[in-house]
Amino acid sequence: MSNFAEQIRIEELARKCPGFARVRTLETVVAKGREFPIYAFEIGSQDPEAQVFALFGGVHGLERVGTHVALAYLESLFAQAEWDKDLRKRFETCRIVSIPLINPAGMFFGQRSNMNGIDLMRNSPTRSKESVPYLLGGHHIGPNLPWYMGPEGSTEMELEAQVLVNFVKEQCFQSKAVLCLDIHSGFGMKDRLWYPYAKTAEAFPALPEVQNVRRLLDLSYPNHIYAVEPQSESYTTHGDLWDYIFDEHLATNLDFKRAFIPWTLEIGSWLWIRKNPRQLFSALGPFNPIKIHRHRRTMRRHLPLLDFFLRSVSNYQSWIRK
Repeated sequence: MSNFAEQIRIEELARKCPGFARVRTLETVVAKGREFPIYAFEIGSQDPEAQVFALFGGVHGLERVGTHVALAYLESLFAQAEWDKDLRKRFETCRIVSIPLINPAGMFFGQRSNMNGIDLMRNSPTRSKESVPYLLGGHHIGPNLPWYMGPEGSTEMELEAQVLVNFVKEQCFQSKAVLCLDIHSGFGMKDRLWYPYAKTAEAFPALPEVQNVRRLLDLSYPNHIYAVEPQSESYTTHGDLWDYIFDEHLATNLDFKRAFIPWTLEIGSWLWIRKNPRQLFSALGPFNPIKIHRHRRTMRRHLPLLDFFLRSVSNYQSWIRK
């Protein structure tokens, strides 16, 4: 699609894959007479037990910046792999897997939801144990309102949501250690690193691992910019995909011998609006840095975090439960 910049970048990146990387089409979304492939990258070891850093973006079509950050990281990684033999060596024992754009049709047509009007991050079978904010926490009223979960009583997930679930199960569930990062934007004045749960304020079962990873981040980058907190501290929701995937993993891993921690990077976009209030008059404005210099700063700003996740999962013995 000649006018779909994000898809063009993904396809260019696929052509530049180094020898230790693979790319494939997981599914194709058909919308308004167009086809939108969902691409996945697998970089490094093909051992199902190898450690995994899993990177995702574009769950919500309006939040283009998440896809941009994921692509900027993969592009940088491929460029470094051409000359950095230590990086290539690392990928002999671990891997990165990534779907940089989960909701391509939503992004192309400029909407948060997929083309059925369903918010993919409210679409899993998980239900909150507590009251959730009206509408924001997920609802069945209809697709014309944001945060629509789908028809009441439906047990089937949308294609894009099911693709994500299946891919994570395939690539991560046998691994010794997994750190996932799903990049979003559109909430708050500061950048947050959320860990589950979104469904409840009860203690997260993998809290010891979370605390260990946070300790490493604080020690390694004492001036980092992230507020590390459970998502429920900001708000609770129904249907969170990462709650669902974590619980599916936990059901087969009650002894915690395989570590699996899904994180969400919630980029605080309200700061961009405060600096440039005219962004509110753009559909993309509340979710993305519109000014070129702010976009470039955002691309630089988060690459150290993604590199930290890769190195942390490569050295998982430093944070996994003993």
